[in-house]
Amino acid sequence: MGRARLRIVAAVCAIVIWALTGPAGAADLGQLAKTVFGEKVVVVSDQGKPPAHTAQVDDELLGYLFSTGTVVGSVGYSGKPIDIAVAMDMSGTILGATVISHSEPILVIGVSDDDLADFLVRLTGHDVRQPLAIRRGSREGIDGISGATISAQVMADAVLRSARAVAAGRGLLGSAGMVLDFSAYAPASWTALLADGSVVERTISVGEASAALAPLGHALFAPGTPIPPDDALYAQVYAALATPARVGRNLFGEVADNRFRGDLGIDDQLLFVAAQGLYSVKGTAWRRSGRFERIAIEQAGRSMALTAPAYMRVERLVAREAPELRETALFVISSDSGFDPAMPWRLLLTVPGQARQDGAGAVFALDYELPARYRRAVALDETPLWQRNWQDRWFALAVLVGALLLLSSLLVFQDQVARRRRLYRIVRLGFLVFTLVVLGWTLHAQLSVINVLTFVSAIMTGFHWQGFLIEPLIFVLWGYVAVVLLFWGRGVFCGWLCPFGALQELANRIGRLSRVPQFSIPFAVHERLWPLKYIIFLAIFGRHLQDPGLALSAAEVEPFKTVIVLAFDRAWPFLLFALSLLLLGLFVNRVFCRYLCPLGAALAIPARMRMFEWLKRRWQCGAPCQRCAQTCPVDAIHPDGQINPNECIHCLRCQTLYFDDQVCPPLIERRKRRQKRDKERRRRADQISSTPG
Repeated sequence: MGRARLRIVAAVCAIVIWALTGPAGAADLGQLAKTVFGEKVVVVSDQGKPPAHTAQVDDELLGYLFSTGTVVGSVGYSGKPIDIAVAMDMSGTILGATVISHSEPILVIGVSDDDLADFLVRLTGHDVRQPLAIRRGSREGIDGISGATISAQVMADAVLRSARAVAAGRGLLGSAGMVLDFSAYAPASWTALLADGSVVERTISVGEASAALAPLGHALFAPGTPIPPDDALYAQVYAALATPARVGRNLFGEVADNRFRGDLGIDDQLLFVAAQGLYSVKGTAWRRSGRFERIAIEQAGRSMALTAPAYMRVERLVAREAPELRETALFVISSDSGFDPAMPWRLLLTVPGQARQDGAGAVFALDYELPARYRRAVALDETPLWQRNWQDRWFALAVLVGALLLLSSLLVFQDQVARRRRLYRIVRLGFLVFTLVVLGWTLHAQLSVINVLTFVSAIMTGFHWQGFLIEPLIFVLWGYVAVVLLFWGRGVFCGWLCPFGALQELANRIGRLSRVPQFSIPFAVHERLWPLKYIIFLAIFGRHLQDPGLALSAAEVEPFKTVIVLAFDRAWPFLLFALSLLLLGLFVNRVFCRYLCPLGAALAIPARMRMFEWLKRRWQCGAPCQRCAQTCPVDAIHPDGQINPNECIHCLRCQTLYFDDQVCPPLIERRKRRQKRDKERRRRADQISSTPG
């Protein structure tokens, strides 16, 4: 059976298996559910949109489970699918996440499953209404995966977008884009607080209370007690959420309000209750039992008792126009109680009647809903990840663009710089240090053959600009390299913009200053070694077409990630390989660039397409003069004097010799002839001046 038929059969089998077993990752969702919600959890398929599963324990809905691949069709930095199982509770908070599958190139080597799991744990507890910032070694936001921050951003973005979609589809976000604003203060009278709903009231007459107790067979007053008329005031009850500064400070005054808030925990709330009339809402039994049996809070069908430890005494109300109240009290509602100040709630007032001994009786409710003035609209950050990255890295982009403009100016006016050897040395050394320290170790703008493979995969499987725009520095750098390939060839990147190349050259310079012996490889041997990098690149590229995972592993022949991205913070085999290359580079300048670099080979293939020949040569170059060939740092000049554009790094060293009449033999000869002519002219002038009249 041919390969084509085998692939068809395999595809059909995969479809059948998927149809029989359900969506990929179902087992992962179940395992995540047990980890987050406990072993008793029951996972049930939900019919809502987007697709998700519910997590239930004893018929109580605890949250939702879903797959980012199913909800938002998440793809990674490589443009290939990435699927993450996510658990979220009913408040829209992420409870856990785990990777189902991914094909991220940068995660294939050097990042373990434990690293991925550790990163996803950092997302736990995040409210999906809030933006999620992933930073590289920053104190703000969540730290990314070392050496894979962009992939971490992609994964976190997939989790957040899918969680918001599921939460919005199930109504978990409530007034999406609204947050509570309790810090704003403005003076307000008691009447104003009542008028806008910050304080609510309920009046109960004697007749209402008696009528409510009558079906229970109980009287409101004990026998022999004078009974007031039915329209007499039995209880006038007030309630308010006193957490907003506009409520608390106006009711109690700034000093008392600060004292009340002094012991509040994060997300704790203050409940104000006051009353006047014949009936005491607090009673006296709470002093013995520790529980206020006559009043309670009810929210979403759940009752919350008010206890003595949560009680704070209010001496008086300072709000203008506030009435003289018989009872005032303030209660702390702990965040552990599950109370949500944004949701409606009610104060329950129990009137037991005289014949009841168990405290049960008629219940009156005082409904409360937080006024809109204490809610502030905020837009959920739906800005695409690539746009956020460009906004966040504007300064780094400015530095990179400035460096590229400077380099472009240098290339355009390279003759003027090459004529001034001292200026050239300063510019060359300074730019190499900048490339290594700033572009490399600080900004991690190191291109890799993995970028080439990713680009090829994107073209073959469906090209999307968004995937490449996620990392703005790499995108700009690749765009610049693509342009200079047409004008100058591949040498501009290899010679000026590659951090690892800069490190090799700087290390070799230090070695020369330290009198490390330099080995000159005969051109016949060199000519047979430099094709190695092309063989390596073609092997990686060919393997990538068949097995991307193995090809990406083979791409570790580049020590860029070890040395530049991770700054030597890696396992010892990678360190040993990278340090060996750098050590060898002390004796042979840029040995990796010359013979092993697959990225250099990939860029060299289109190098001959460049539009101009910027490097000047003379007919004497190569025959008989070999001065430039002897000083070329990568032996890119053939014995016949021709410069190999596939090997040249455009360092301009040969151009400094080209314009130096102290070094270049043709210029030396020309200078000597000129000096000889000048000397002859001066001699003749002296003879004429010394001849008598």
